[in-house]
Amino acid sequence: MSANHFLLTKWYLDCVAENGDTLILYVADLRWSGLSFHYGSVLTVLEGKVACASSVRSSPLFAVTDQFITVRQPSLKVDGTWEALRPAIRTTPFQNLNGFVDWHCLQPMSRVGLVFRGRTKISGLGYAECLTLSILPWKLPLSTLHWGRYLSAEHAIVWIDWQGQAQYRSVLCNGEEMQATSITESEIVLSDPGARLELDRGLVLRQGRLGDTVFPAISRLTDLLPRPMLSVDECKWRSRGVFHTSSGESSGWAIHEVVKWQH
Repeated sequence: MSANHFLLTKWYLDCVAENGDTLILYVADLRWSGLSFHYGSVLTVLEGKVACASSVRSSPLFAVTDQFITVRQPSLKVDGTWEALRPAIRTTPFQNLNGFVDWHCLQPMSRVGLVFRGRTKISGLGYAECLTLSILPWKLPLSTLHWGRYLSAEHAIVWIDWQGQAQYRSVLCNGEEMQATSITESEIVLSDPGARLELDRGLVLRQGRLGDTVFPAISRLTDLLPRPMLSVDECKWRSRGVFHTSSGESSGWAIHEVVKWQH
């Protein structure tokens, strides 16, 4: 099967309130050799309890402008607005003859107000991105991915660290590229003296193989996926973070993950 028949567009939006209440929204559209498929899921942390729900019903895509993303997802019972507080970022972390990966971070930092299930209001800082792949994900020459975002009143930090045959590392702080000497699940050390982001990994949001955590909700797709894709292992955290610099420190919330491929 040619990778040219594959196109996945996956939206990710989140919001973490100051008290730690969290909502993460995924919406994906897949076109794959005649198959047309829509998937959405919402992961929440309310009063310290993690819950998730999913839907394969087609929902309208978001209304997107340079400043606002308006979300109406009735099947997931999410309505909200993401207002950009930092300029967008766009890059191509990987490309070869089989396809590409396009990463469009529309809002590295957002002011978010949303309503979940028609009654639960969450407001705080958030983040929004859209990832487009025209290459089969299990064909990516990766072994490990570190991804995350940290937001405080003063700083918006986004990081991507791909390890394997294809390597790509980017750490952006308030839109400026920073050099990192080390990226782990608990700390990012920057080349600037004394600059580092500490992450407490205080709450695991999701952990395990995608074949056990994500794909059981998509039975139509599970039977088509090869074992390496179902065996991809993911751990996602909501962390309290502290960003240290030579001029002081700030604290905020981070959402971050480590993903490992089994080739």
